[in-house]
Amino acid sequence: MTATEVPAKAGRREWIGLAVLALACLLYVMDLTVLHLAVPALSADLAPTSAQLLWIIDIYGFFVAGSLITMGTLGDRIGRRKLLMIGATAFGLVSLLAAFSPNAESLIVSRALLGIAGATLAPSTLSLIFHMFQDPKQRSVAIGFWIGSFSAGSAIGPVLGGAMLELFWWGSVFLLALPVMAALLILGPRVLPEYKDPEAGRLDVLSAGMSVIAVLAVIYGLKEIAQDGLGAGPVAAIVGGLAVGVAFVVRQRRLPDPMIDVGLFRLGRFNAALATNFLAIFVAVGYFLFVAQYLQLVVGLSPLGAGLWSLPSAVGFIVGSQLAPRLLHNVRPAYVISGGLFLAAVGLGLLAQAGVTDGLVVLVAGSVVTSLGMAPVFGLTTEMIVGSAPPEQAGAASGISETGSELGGALGIAVMGSIGIAIYRSELADRLPPGIPAEAATAARDTLGSAAAAAAQLPGDLGAAVLLAAREAFVAGMRLSSAMAAGIGVALAILALLVLRHQEPMTPDGGEEPELATVTTSGDDGDDR
Repeated sequence: MTATEVPAKAGRREWIGLAVLALACLLYVMDLTVLHLAVPALSADLAPTSAQLLWIIDIYGFFVAGSLITMGTLGDRIGRRKLLMIGATAFGLVSLLAAFSPNAESLIVSRALLGIAGATLAPSTLSLIFHMFQDPKQRSVAIGFWIGSFSAGSAIGPVLGGAMLELFWWGSVFLLALPVMAALLILGPRVLPEYKDPEAGRLDVLSAGMSVIAVLAVIYGLKEIAQDGLGAGPVAAIVGGLAVGVAFVVRQRRLPDPMIDVGLFRLGRFNAALATNFLAIFVAVGYFLFVAQYLQLVVGLSPLGAGLWSLPSAVGFIVGSQLAPRLLHNVRPAYVISGGLFLAAVGLGLLAQAGVTDGLVVLVAGSVVTSLGMAPVFGLTTEMIVGSAPPEQAGAASGISETGSELGGALGIAVMGSIGIAIYRSELADRLPPGIPAEAATAARDTLGSAAAAAAQLPGDLGAAVLLAAREAFVAGMRLSSAMAAGIGVALAILALLVLRHQEPMTPDGGEEPELATVTTSGDDGDDR
């Protein structure tokens, strides 16, 4: 396609294909959320140690993050639809293994394998969207739908998971993946095109291993800091991961056929969008981190009730992701992104007003406003990141985009979580009632969940006083962390306006600035438009 040709419009097949891709994204997020509801039941059944329980919860996210770049690059080489089908098959089979795990060790292994399979989903779906929707206006709508499917998964997961746990055993939450994967495997080959880099070479196994180790080490270190504070082990993991990352970049520059083209990082548009996306995820953790705990441990809702009260936020995210393409008509993306970040900062400011006894409405309202603001930011920056890359490198760029998001989330958890825990412990030290046993006091200072468990073992009035003190300390930490996140959001909105201001708006016919109008298509996509 030449720069003067009008991009082809997507037809019915492409939109049906988008719905199929959304199924994969919905499942990807559901598997991140449903396990948290099953923790009490699986703890009673499998009796994992505290360390094993942490690995059961975290290892899925670790392996997803560590494998994203490799899977994105692999899709460019073997075919993005093929990789998606392979990943979907593996995800379904390993979900069965996880559901019927006889012990904690086998569940940890199953969750790790689920993470590797799950890492095929996001890069493959995003890069296929860029191939299926070449018209910029339609592509923006499709990416908004793609972003919204992640939010839908985060909302549907707790609701369906809670319902399954009401009726069945803890492993049933993993079986939710089976019908989704079956639909993907049946419909995918019929409505999704195949695309790969026609000139791609072999995958460099050493580079793949280095990318996995680098990301895993950094995210592990950040999460350990969030949980236990600064220590030699987590810091060594982060430093080691960064060192491997530097070696990875050096190796890519020397290889004749690198895993990723490090020249992408010389593109100002790519770097600006990647940094904005990274920092926006970091800010979003300012409320993601506290909302679920607040709903269950402060308000006292059941897991299913907490999931239902989370629905308005998810709906706000879906609405916000669909509004962005409509706002882009003759409006520079920088204004939409900056405006979204300002709106998110307002929502975080509302969250900072939530109290212990009367904060549910404020929290839900703040979450909805934050979601409405953040959704366009994530959609537009993702589109700019992947759109900056040549079509044959869309999978690798998608992997970089998703890895940046994972790192931003991990850093947000480490920083905001550490601040919240520090405030919680400081506030609780001044609020604990006299006469509390030393063992209960130690447990209460750990986390709000530990405080609730300790309070349940104490006599009535004393237990109630301990629980109230813990709730007040937690809310104090949540309010200050949310206020800080709001301040960072305002600063990021100003920064985004400055660094992205040169990005041109869409033209009335859906086109973009001239340098982005050239789209190269190749490969057998089976297009029947």
